[in-house]
Amino acid sequence: MRTSRSPHISGRWRRAGSTAVATSALVLAGFGTAVHATAATPDHVSAKAVATAVAKAHVQYQSACDATPKKGYAACNALRVTGGTTAFMEKQAALKGMTAKTLKPNASSASPTGYGPSDLQDAYGLTDASAANGSGETIAIVDAYDDPNAAADLATYRSYYGLSACTTANGCFKKVSQTGSTTSLPTADSGWAGEISLDLDMVSAIAPNAKILLVEASSSSMANLGKAVNEAVTLGAKFVSNSYGGSESSSDTSYDSSYFNHPGVAITVSAGDEGYGAEYPAASKYVTAVGGTKLSTSSNSRGWTESVWKTSSTEGTGSGCSSYDAKPSWQTDTGCTKRMIADVSAVADPATGVSVYDSYGSDGTGWNTYGGTSASSPIIASVYALAGTPGSSDYPAQYPYEDTTALNDVTSGNNGSCSTSYFCTAKSGYDGPTGLGTPEGLDAFTG
Repeated sequence: MRTSRSPHISGRWRRAGSTAVATSALVLAGFGTAVHATAATPDHVSAKAVATAVAKAHVQYQSACDATPKKGYAACNALRVTGGTTAFMEKQAALKGMTAKTLKPNASSASPTGYGPSDLQDAYGLTDASAANGSGETIAIVDAYDDPNAAADLATYRSYYGLSACTTANGCFKKVSQTGSTTSLPTADSGWAGEISLDLDMVSAIAPNAKILLVEASSSSMANLGKAVNEAVTLGAKFVSNSYGGSESSSDTSYDSSYFNHPGVAITVSAGDEGYGAEYPAASKYVTAVGGTKLSTSSNSRGWTESVWKTSSTEGTGSGCSSYDAKPSWQTDTGCTKRMIADVSAVADPATGVSVYDSYGSDGTGWNTYGGTSASSPIIASVYALAGTPGSSDYPAQYPYEDTTALNDVTSGNNGSCSTSYFCTAKSGYDGPTGLGTPEGLDAFTG
């Protein structure tokens, strides 16, 4: 599949304390559920024709959080589509024999325009596991600042797709500060609220039977985010997703020992959205670093195809050879003597992005399509949860290296040009942008 090189609407935003904006009522209630219910193609439309239409997907997008965080701080890796046509839109239009309508900049939709739960479950061989597994597990999401509408938006997403309710009242959903408080929460922020909605919705899409714990750090400093990770583990989460990153520093090894060294806990971290270049905490030797792919429907036996996500020379999945973190014993590539990013990957290209419901702020409320490695990190954390509780002394980042055949090996595309080819370019086996590949069921995520 070709790599989309669509124009990008530059700029990141952050607006604190915005009031919620009411969104238009959903039309054709149930339509989205029916559309997402099967990956099969109607007899009168060939799979090849659908794949050809999907290849036309092209979008513009904006980053949700600070563009260049200062030293010791992180930005979220969420990208919100603001215009163009997504892969999901092109597919639905092709099935109806129509031309896909173009999204208008900053406009949300009355119904989803990105991949939903059944699409993602089908793409990664998880349909049966998502239905049967995950009960009793808690997946934690760590983000900065508060999303006042988190619970309500989560309820809207799950209701639309026919997923079981996950509320504070039924014990499925809990939101706390980095100190564990349910009442003294951080300042609200509309950019990070979009990130939070993306994370909660991806957990719901992959592991709808699991409980969700949202831990909100009081700021985007690495210290506060790290404290939020510790709080998530203290509260019992065995799976913790982190969709943020910042530049590496000499402090990283101390952050490792203070915040990310949690045996028996699967900690996933986004690899970044700016192409080649190591980010922290993805560079931590204790976490599973998650890269990003372009995920498109295909006429092949899997029904899907993936390549490295790259939109431009500065926009695409992160990868990198750490300057500070030691190489974990299970990582055996020889070009990088220290920690190499990434370990595994999942969908992140905004053009093949995922459906998210977000109603806080004025950045485009309602149904949106999101991409970025902020999508892939909670997806992988949720796959770990479906696979079961890790061994108490295990570092689950090792699991995929023990069963590499149980992954979809991504062998095409790049996120830049590197003197050591596999740092930037996909190949058979391990490579930086996609790691060992994407999930094909649960075997690669089981100890």
